[in-house]
Amino acid sequence: MSDPFALDKQRARRSFERAAARYDAAAVLQNEVCRRMLSRLDYVKADPALVLDAGSGTGNALDGLRARYPRARVLALDLALAMAARARARRPWWKQLLDVRGTRLAAVCGDIEQLPFASGRIGMVWSNLALQWIGEPKPAFSEMYRVLVPGGLFLFSSFGPDTLKELRAAFKGIDQHTHVHRFMDMHDVGDRLVASGFADPVMDMEVVTLTYAGVRELMVDLKAIGATNVTRGRPGGLAGKSMLERVARNYEAHRRDGRLPATFEVVYGHAWKPQPRVGPAGRPVIDIKPR
Repeated sequence: MSDPFALDKQRARRSFERAAARYDAAAVLQNEVCRRMLSRLDYVKADPALVLDAGSGTGNALDGLRARYPRARVLALDLALAMAARARARRPWWKQLLDVRGTRLAAVCGDIEQLPFASGRIGMVWSNLALQWIGEPKPAFSEMYRVLVPGGLFLFSSFGPDTLKELRAAFKGIDQHTHVHRFMDMHDVGDRLVASGFADPVMDMEVVTLTYAGVRELMVDLKAIGATNVTRGRPGGLAGKSMLERVARNYEAHRRDGRLPATFEVVYGHAWKPQPRVGPAGRPVIDIKPR
């Protein structure tokens, strides 16, 4: 039996295509996590010549990354073409005109599980709240490891298992379908990093709680940023009025001080692609593993 929590990538792409125009106005949490990630760069020593924003959305990190690394070229990559186009448009047209070679910013539509870049070329991979849209992160981690230069940095954020726990509880017992995504524990994410070859992973998390007047407002916000249900076990059609009323009644058990909370467990991590090991003669040491 197939996993009902497996994600439909094409459906996710379409959802983000539709959300691109209104994403910036609704992405309050995404923008705040982006700012907190940028501040974490104060504590790592890096001077990349080429930075990849993997899962860039509309490019909310691009100005911060370019300001921090003014000599670096920045690549923005997103699965949705409309998102990539908006990231590209963040650079004024007259600056694009002056920069004939396009050395400072480029935007690409692509898949973080199949990066369209040569191996060993990128000094830093940055990924803010994108990994939760691929389910199993190891294929993406392997790709990021591949494109990084030795000594390159991978810095990311994602969502942990307590994310939207109130909404998940409100749907419990409603039917046999999946309504809220499954999110990976940060310790499992760290294990995937090591399994992909990364060294010295550092993981931590924090809980951010947004509050809403009602369930409808929460769902409108999620839809506005493209965060719709794209699990393969989702219901086949639109939710009926009676179902939504039951979910709203169930959610009321969480109301505090006149507001409904929505919990987001934000997982942060960074790790390095290690330098190749060398022997006494300065030649690379290659591990040969038995089959």
